[in-house]
Amino acid sequence: MSLRPTLSDPSRSTGDRLYQRLARVLFDQLSSGRYAVGDRLPAERELSAEFNISRPAVREALIALEVQGYIDVRVGSGAFVIRLPGDGEDRPGFAITAFELTEARIIFEGEAAALAAIHITDEELATLALLVDQMAQENLMPDVTEHADRQFHHAIAKATRNTAIQMTIDDFWRVRTSSPECALLHDKARSANVRPVVEEHSAILVALRDHDPVAARAAMRAHLTAVMDHLLFTTEERAVEEARRNVATTRARYRAAATV
Repeated sequence: MSLRPTLSDPSRSTGDRLYQRLARVLFDQLSSGRYAVGDRLPAERELSAEFNISRPAVREALIALEVQGYIDVRVGSGAFVIRLPGDGEDRPGFAITAFELTEARIIFEGEAAALAAIHITDEELATLALLVDQMAQENLMPDVTEHADRQFHHAIAKATRNTAIQMTIDDFWRVRTSSPECALLHDKARSANVRPVVEEHSAILVALRDHDPVAARAAMRAHLTAVMDHLLFTTEERAVEEARRNVATTRARYRAAATV
């Protein structure tokens, strides 16, 4: 089965994105009895190949079902059914996802950085430098925090001298916590110890200090593209690393036993 749009595809008129269409398919499979509570859904790679859509779209679909309590996505294990749909009114709903939000930020904040490079003052550059230093200090703390990161992006928005841009970027950050899908995936990233990358923010600062709109746009887009990559791969990398540690521990025990 393919989820690629066709002329006969009724979802073309509804504006549904691919992940929403996949979530509806999986929801219908849960409703039809294909899966029981406790069953494991196919792996992301399998769903991606079966429905011919990207891994980010598959992950968005699973997150949409997870926040509504139908499945539980466990790091390194997969997605398990924890509740089946009830009556006919029980349908999946959708908020803004972390991938949608980050995609918008790549487009919008890249241009904001370019505009800020023209208007930014020495005082504002000094503030950004302090925030980069604060980011480095926060990264040494045991709990992941995004305070300096948020203030950094807010300061760049302010430097555009455009109130509408400031309001929009502030709203992006509000959506990170108000959208269940966004909040869930960012929580997973924090639990995997993903922290703001100081080097990426430093590159943005250098471009702004040079008052180079082209470089500022490129640095911001590169940073937010990396954020997108972290959201997609961080839980997988964590699972792989845990598996490697477990294998190493097992080998060490066998070596120790062999010398007894």
